Amino acid sequence: MKKNSQIFQDSNNTYYPEDELQVSNLVQELYKKNQPTEIIGTGSKNFIGNNIQSAKKLSMSKLSGVIEYLPEELYIKVKANTPLELVEKELEKNNQELAFEPIDFGFIENGKSNKGTIAGHLACNFAGSRRFKVGSLRDHILGFRGVNGKGDIIKSGGTVVKNVTGYDLSKLVTGSFGTLVALTEITLKVLPKKKLSNTITIHTDDKKLVKNLFDKISSSSSEVSGAVYIPEEPKDENYDQNKEMVFKFNDLKYKGSFLALRIEGDKIAIDEKIKALTNELELSKLNTTVLDVHQSTPFWKKINNLELFKQTKNNLLRVVVPPSKGPKLIQFLGNKYKYYIDWCGSLYWIEVQSKKNSKVSDIKKLTKELGGYLTIIKTSDEYDYEETIFTVDDIRLLISEKIKKSFDPKRIFNPGKMYRGI
Repeated sequence: MKKNSQIFQDSNNTYYPEDELQVSNLVQELYKKNQPTEIIGTGSKNFIGNNIQSAKKLSMSKLSGVIEYLPEELYIKVKANTPLELVEKELEKNNQELAFEPIDFGFIENGKSNKGTIAGHLACNFAGSRRFKVGSLRDHILGFRGVNGKGDIIKSGGTVVKNVTGYDLSKLVTGSFGTLVALTEITLKVLPKKKLSNTITIHTDDKKLVKNLFDKISSSSSEVSGAVYIPEEPKDENYDQNKEMVFKFNDLKYKGSFLALRIEGDKIAIDEKIKALTNELELSKLNTTVLDVHQSTPFWKKINNLELFKQTKNNLLRVVVPPSKGPKLIQFLGNKYKYYIDWCGSLYWIEVQSKKNSKVSDIKKLTKELGGYLTIIKTSDEYDYEETIFTVDDIRLLISEKIKKSFDPKRIFNPGKMYRGI
């Protein structure tokens, strides 16, 4: 270590670098000694992915704080381990937000909010309900700085929204679960917050109708910014029957399955959009209710917090398939699984009983056949790890292996976190 880079190390072999230079110096030493190391933040998403076998840990907890925020330029630059809540509070001062709607995984793990850090969200690349309209988290990263597996400081992107110079490493690093780079700094695109939101709920258990409505919504000019379908829960004691409690709102008049659409804007715009959607979707023929802003806002927070699966002891799967293939997946799920559909028919959150690992395999096989991909977000205590956590075909696995080697040739960072042997 260099004399000016003394790094605190606790008794658990966890290092706590205070700045980017210290991260670089430390990783250079780890590289020389060929020591696999787990990169950690606040631990809010540590349960996602394979367990890591490493003697060392690299805590990025001291790299926190806002570096630069220019509301008029629609970007914020922060140190990588800045808590998401801090960023959201900063943006709130200027009525701005992270439009991709970060998911709060704290509820499924511990039953309460734990939003984690910006780097943690970038590492996972999970976005909320607005994803089908504004893109994924990957589309909102303007740039980053970090340290690769050899200890080199690297950077990509900048502070302008249209950055076309060079190879966009930001998109490559996003969703890599800390296996490529120890992130030190992140620049995010921000957008103005919508003034109000209303939610139309359509009460039906007709899956064919739901598919048709999703198709119409996706091509609608009424700018629907959220479209989810929540079916009735299976009558099975292995699933927590909490749907009616989670979505207990005064204006939600009917029980049972429902599809929910979010409309955002000022009051006049929302009223116009509701009129247009009423005609487009022929809502007068259906059982519908409208949630005002005081109910709509908490409704979508509950969706993006995955509160339907709060503290589940079962396996929780995240499945993405082309919307056109959705009916086959719905038919397979029937009323045997607790699930809901987001992203206007493309994203499925599916809870699978803890002792039925073979069912995870069946769903993964079907997902591949439908041209989609699956991630096991949370595993039960009985999970035997026969199935890989992340779905990947042989070609993508080979590409991932080559990318890993170029960033981290000695597999120092989070080895095996996503794929065994990588």
